Amino acid sequence: MRFRDYEEEKKYIRKVSETRYEIEKGFVPNMRVDGAFYVNESLEELVFEELRVACGRGSAGSFLPAVKQVANVASLPGIVGYSLAMPDLHSGYGFAIGNVAAFRTDDPEAVVSPGGVGFDINCGVRLLRTNLFENDLQPVREQVAQALFDHLPVGVGSRGIIPTTSRDLEEALASGMDWSLREGYSWAEDKEHCEEYGRMLRANPEKVSARAKKRGLPQLGTLGAGNHYAEIQIVDEIFDQAAAKKMGIEELCQVVVMIHSGSRGLGHQVATDALVEMERAMNRDRIQVNDRQLACARINSREGQDYIAAMAAAANFAWVNRSSMTFLARQAFAKTFNSSPDDLDMHVVYDVSHNIAKFEEHLVDGRPVELLVHRKGATRAFPPYHPLMPISYQETGQPVLVGGTMGTCSYVLTGTERAMAETFGSTCHGAGRARSRNESRRKLDYHQVLENLERKGISIRVASPKLVSEEAPESYKDVTEVVNTCHAAGISCKCVKLRPVAVIKG
Repeated sequence: MRFRDYEEEKKYIRKVSETRYEIEKGFVPNMRVDGAFYVNESLEELVFEELRVACGRGSAGSFLPAVKQVANVASLPGIVGYSLAMPDLHSGYGFAIGNVAAFRTDDPEAVVSPGGVGFDINCGVRLLRTNLFENDLQPVREQVAQALFDHLPVGVGSRGIIPTTSRDLEEALASGMDWSLREGYSWAEDKEHCEEYGRMLRANPEKVSARAKKRGLPQLGTLGAGNHYAEIQIVDEIFDQAAAKKMGIEELCQVVVMIHSGSRGLGHQVATDALVEMERAMNRDRIQVNDRQLACARINSREGQDYIAAMAAAANFAWVNRSSMTFLARQAFAKTFNSSPDDLDMHVVYDVSHNIAKFEEHLVDGRPVELLVHRKGATRAFPPYHPLMPISYQETGQPVLVGGTMGTCSYVLTGTERAMAETFGSTCHGAGRARSRNESRRKLDYHQVLENLERKGISIRVASPKLVSEEAPESYKDVTEVVNTCHAAGISCKCVKLRPVAVIKG
């Protein structure tokens, strides 16, 4: 893709509010709708600097800045509204990380794109509360951190300790958390506080390749590597007392546990397999896209339906994966505190998905329409009284879990009506990278990163210390500014701030 002069490129981007920019048609060829992204004054320079650097390179290289990717998504057949990006946006595969796009299912031209879901299908975050407080934790903090590290298999190629046969895997892919409940790895009420109740009904394990299943079989109940983690966190600030109380978070210094992981090698292989099939489908159906990474297929084509069924199965795998680690985390805490998970009140606050495509009903031109909503590095943020909210959260709206970076705070937000009107009920998912992994390894010394965490009083257990530089806070945007942007824009509301005291990494 050729780039115009930076000032020419920027003419297509206009600021429409303190937190929202829009990308006009013509920024890239064939845009069917405008693009939009949310940033505040502190974050906008990162977005424009990425574009400025890309313009300086001209047509050299294949790097596309996030705003170009958001605009390219706006050219896909069947897209409605805007191609949207949350304030944690950064460049990704095809779609930007933080990209949200919705496609009409009654439009025969509309497509589904694996790039709009990502390779780690249903990467997401789960939050567990406890009735412990910081004073209870501090004398045994190192022991709890070590117990979590011992119980949760971490790192690239890690193998799960939950006994799983091929038949178990097939059933988990089909049934999601219902399998976990049946096998005793989940509490009955866990699924009530999980998107889709922990099971996508469109899942079909037969559409998941043998290679994907082979990769996934040994990885059930594993954390993985990269930005995945388990953290012991402390309630640091409560912005909405009533909503927090509904979540079982009632006092400052309360201890919670956050688990961030996805579908591991199985989900990656599902995406890889689908991209190969969709390139063939694009040639057959003469679908033109601006970027070959936006490989897609008509929603109602064989390839489209096969991917949706396989993606749903991978999403079920991810929910089972997080449920299995919840079981292991409960065991680690029970062992350390010589108690039971039930007595420690280790209930699931909520479980959110960051990389997924879902069939949802939204208003388009004032009428309810079924849409296939792609969220890649974005979180669902449904408002109070939405029919998909569990009874306990009808008055508050959906809890939105926003994970920070290693050593920085995380947040719990709540969904809003504004999000339903503007972003198809979506908001941010985390901090968003500010540096590539390669740049982080070059510029950051992992010894220094570990020393900084120790000075903050944060215990860390990591499978590969040299990879810590990739996940250092300096590699990411300021998660507080990301959250503040969403709060100011009204697409989610701040509820609780959490600070880490122990980090488990792959």
